[in-house]
This record gives sequence, structure tokens and C-alpha cells, in this order.
Amino acid sequence: MTTIRTARDSQWGETFARLKAMTSEGRYEEAEARTLAALPRRPWRRRPPHWEARVLATGAAVMHGRMTEALDELDTLIAELEPVGLNSQMLRLIARSNRVVALSGLRRYAEAETEANGVLRELTRIAHRAPVAGLEINTLGHLAVVLCGLARHEEAEAVARGNLSRANGPAAGVLNTTLARSLNGQGRHQEALAEVRRSPPQPPRYAGGYPDLVTAEALYGLGRSAEAEDAVRRALADCERRLHPAHPRIGEARALLARITGEEPGGESRGEPGE
Repeated sequence: MTTIRTARDSQWGETFARLKAMTSEGRYEEAEARTLAALPRRPWRRRPPHWEARVLATGAAVMHGRMTEALDELDTLIAELEPVGLNSQMLRLIARSNRVVALSGLRRYAEAETEANGVLRELTRIAHRAPVAGLEINTLGHLAVVLCGLARHEEAEAVARGNLSRANGPAAGVLNTTLARSLNGQGRHQEALAEVRRSPPQPPRYAGGYPDLVTAEALYGLGRSAEAEDAVRRALADCERRLHPAHPRIGEARALLARITGEEPGGESRGEPGE
């Protein structure tokens, strides 16, 4: 006989399993995560899945580029998620790792570096009790981006290159692109071009436009302006199709396009608008 409890358990289980599969593939579905978080809580369970859904939802908001509002929500969520058990500790660390991305997107790089290093220290402390490798790789990838933002490109290269062999799936492609970005920052554009071309042809949604943007930077650095313009226009179209209009990558793509063409940012009219 199906009771209210078992029906809710089934709904939670099916929906949450689908959400976790989506995120493992790099597909962040915020609306569904928020719907899951709004389902009735399960007081008869020690484990609180509504927290997991909230962490997924805020993570999706960050990855799509809604940094400011997501940061406020993350700060609240992290404060509420006291690390009283291993599950809550892991959820809190996931939320803090997402916070690194939000701070980085807002160019608050020093704070983002501090947060990333704090997460990595906590993961080291609990590594004997929980499978932390996936979150550690993701956080290291975020740290490499932060180091690029701080113009510490050699350090970013060391982080990205040193952990690439441990990454897999979408994380490996994104880390590889960040490695190429760090090489661009050092003026090693030919190496950057070779590295970014190792990235998967279909990056996850949250990495929309990233490989083409780094490719455009490399081509522009090599003096291949026509090819660079084509690449940055692809990047901009992909960003506008996949990401929130406030995502910092859109601004980066427009700024690079302006440098390549000599036009004012926002003055160009080529390229297709996204959804």
C-alpha cells in the first residue's frame, strides 16, 4: 500500500536522482531543484534532502551567472548548514565551493582565493571519512580561474596541469580550458591553442562559450585577427544562448570582440542573440 510517506519518498528519490544525474553531466536545472526544495520536508528522516535541493539550486544559479543574488542566498544557506554531521559538512562545502565561483564572477578574487583554500583544507580533514575527490577537483578548477583573475598565471597553470589527470567528465574539459587560459596569460598562445583544442567539442552548459573565448584570446595573441573574431563571435552567441545575461563571460567576450574589431563594446550588431 502506498502511503503519504512512501509516495513522498518515491517523489524525492526519483526527482533527486534525476537532478544528480543532470549535474554530473554538467546540466544545471535550477527550476526543478527549487521545486524539489519546496516539497514537504521529511521529519522522519535524519538526512534532510531539502538542503541538498537548495544547494543544487543555488549552484545552478551561480553556474548560470546570477552571481549577486546567488551569493546572498549562499551566505544564508552556509550559515544555516551547521557542520553537525558528515552529510551537512559535505553540503556546506559544496555551497562554499559554489561561493568561490560567485565571488570570482564578481571579481572579488582575493575573497574567492581565501574561500577556495578554506574548502580545500576542510576536504583534506575529512578525506578519510567521505569521498571528496570530485568536489576537490571542482574547487581546484575554481581556484585556477581565480588565480587567472589575479594575473597569477604561472600558479594557475600549476594547479590546472597538476590536477588534470585526476579530473574526468565535464570537470576535465573545463580544467583543460582553464589551463589554456593560464597559458594565454603568460603569452604562450600557441601552446594555449593546442591545449584548448583538447577540450570536448560539446562543453557542459555552464561552460558555454568558454573554449571559444580562450581560443579567440590565443588567436588574437598570435595576430590571427580574422579567426579570432570568428571564435569570439561564436563564444558570445553560445554565452547568450546558454547563460544568464549577467554572466561575466558575456562581458569578457564583448570586451575581446571590441579589442579585435576596434569597436566600442555593445556597438557591434553581428552575431545572433541567445534565448
